[in-house]
Amino acid sequence: MTTEAAKKPSVLFVCVHNAGRSQMAAAFLTTLAKGQIEVRSAGSQPADKINPAAVEAMAELGIDMSAEIPKVLTSEAVKDSDVVITMGCGDECPYFPGKRYEDWVLEDPAGKGVESVRPIRDDIKGRIEGLITELLPARHADAQ
Repeated sequence: MTTEAAKKPSVLFVCVHNAGRSQMAAAFLTTLAKGQIEVRSAGSQPADKINPAAVEAMAELGIDMSAEIPKVLTSEAVKDSDVVITMGCGDECPYFPGKRYEDWVLEDPAGKGVESVRPIRDDIKGRIEGLITELLPARHADAQ
């Protein structure tokens, strides 16, 4: 087994409340990468519960995230991740040299109905598919 095969890439999704965007992104990556990427999500100011419209929007695609709980962002989570994808948390996200950072500008689904969450969900799915292609190029090519 090569060193590369031994270490799965890891991705951390961060948004303010860890109740919508970052949870949907984590659920998509977990489902679509089929365990080949380590996935984390967190929020700089976690909400009490997951956004019900986000849960409903994901359920429409057969992904159940109803049991997820918003988690607080820790420096350890950032240190343990290869790629950190932020979604509107700005300066509240800790920065560590040597990590790959991306900021995905996505509308915040907080307080919106499922009709408004669907386009955000679909945007996230497209970005996740692109991320998988980057992180797992060989696996993605085999799946074509």
